[in-house]
Amino acid sequence: MVQKAKILLVDDRPENLLALEAILSALDQTLVRASSGEEALKALLTDDFAVILLDVQMPGMDGFETAAHIKRRERTRDIPIIFLTAINHGPHHTFRGYAAGAVDYISKPFDPWVLRAKVSVFVELYMKNCQLREQAALLRLQLESGRAGAGETSESAGLLAELSARLAAVEEQAEALSKQLDESADAAAIATAAHLERKLTGLRRALDALEPGTDNGAA
Repeated sequence: MVQKAKILLVDDRPENLLALEAILSALDQTLVRASSGEEALKALLTDDFAVILLDVQMPGMDGFETAAHIKRRERTRDIPIIFLTAINHGPHHTFRGYAAGAVDYISKPFDPWVLRAKVSVFVELYMKNCQLREQAALLRLQLESGRAGAGETSESAGLLAELSARLAAVEEQAEALSKQLDESADAAAIATAAHLERKLTGLRRALDALEPGTDNGAA
């Protein structure tokens, strides 16, 4: 069963959080509320998130300060942040959002369809990365199994074939997602997808090295 991705919604106004939940409920993912920057940072200590929707204007710790804390942490620095703001002070204000680490900056009132589409891209990328980590874990098990004993050739070959098939499925999905991003041209999402493709390429090379007939150190 594929685990749902978590999306962090940060806003001090309950009505805004309710509106975001209504817009994003169609994605069928887990939506987590935070009513302040401090509450958001606390949630990020224990859970992994695909993307963060962060309100700029909040009492106490505002969105810019919250983002700065998120980007300083090793665990959370790579989580995409989409800033939501009801004000627009021009290019300088927008630049401050990007400088704080945001991948996007959307002014309210925003188009619900556009917001949902942007969030769905980052959810897809997150899910692909989760799949990639699973394949890497299986590959490590295969390598350890190969070192443990060369007598279980048929069993190892079967596992290798299963790994290759699973990786091929992820590669196919990643390729389709890259084509979709080429059409929508979101620079941050495209860069994340390219990083995912590089990881897939490295994993495929490692897997190919285990194929029978390849020189991997066996006598």
